[in-house]
Amino acid sequence: MAGLRAAAPAAWAPCRSWCSAAASFGLHRGLRALLAQSPERVPRWLPGCRQKASLSILKRPDLPNLAYKKLKGRSPGVIFIPGYYSNMNGTKALAIEEFCKSLGQAYIRFDFSGIGSSDGILRDCTLGKWRKDVLSIIDDLADGPQILVGSSLGGWLMLHAAIARPEKIVALIGIAAATDSIVTQFNQLSVEARKEIEVKGEWIISSRCSEQVSHIPYSFIKEAEHHCLLHSPIPVNCPIRLLHGMKDDIVPWQTSMHIADRVISTDVDIILRKDSDHRMKEKADIQLIVCTIDDVIDKLTTTA
Repeated sequence: MAGLRAAAPAAWAPCRSWCSAAASFGLHRGLRALLAQSPERVPRWLPGCRQKASLSILKRPDLPNLAYKKLKGRSPGVIFIPGYYSNMNGTKALAIEEFCKSLGQAYIRFDFSGIGSSDGILRDCTLGKWRKDVLSIIDDLADGPQILVGSSLGGWLMLHAAIARPEKIVALIGIAAATDSIVTQFNQLSVEARKEIEVKGEWIISSRCSEQVSHIPYSFIKEAEHHCLLHSPIPVNCPIRLLHGMKDDIVPWQTSMHIADRVISTDVDIILRKDSDHRMKEKADIQLIVCTIDDVIDKLTTTA
């Protein structure tokens, strides 16, 4: 049965080598130790997060070339899958890179086709095409077992990747995972609203928590219907951690509950943050993310 943890909105202290308490954390030391930390401790490493890996290009003869940055290091490797319209230079992607570098852990971040420094036209992109992008990164760049960290739409794609590459994906960490979300929310609109979106050719979604506005092509929504997962059991059997803010007004936190119910894995934890929104990019959110990664790495390496 999936575990549920409600995380208080405190400032989380760094894990492992990032603080003096790291060496004594022990098994699953990350979250347990962090919960005992005082809220006055503010992470000093966040302002120093910098791009450490040089930009590289994955050339694909029949598909758009993908821009990526890769750190060589220990196994299991970590791959960050960004959300819709997001690129590999976001706060979470850079913070995870800094964390993996401090551990000597292998890490890859990349841009989807049509996004950032990758080739392709965004208007022509679909969930299916981005699924192929993720599999290309796993197949052509990643060495050995991998932990996938999927943010928003990336959380949907990480499940697809785990289904397609079960021998290589050893754990999943979802950050406000948006599995089926675009399709589900579209189908909840009135008939008139859906018809208007079809005629206009796009769905404009704004967030109350930020100035971010998403323009989602109608064609993207219809293609995404072919990749929905929550209607039946999801054949993913690795450890899964689902982090979600309860003030998320883009993807409701109940989506993570639904994912946990559908995956066949029994090693599933849901961690809710009462005051976090969809972006989960505040200092406390970032520390929860990296310490969850730390906990999963520790679990995998001590049970190997």
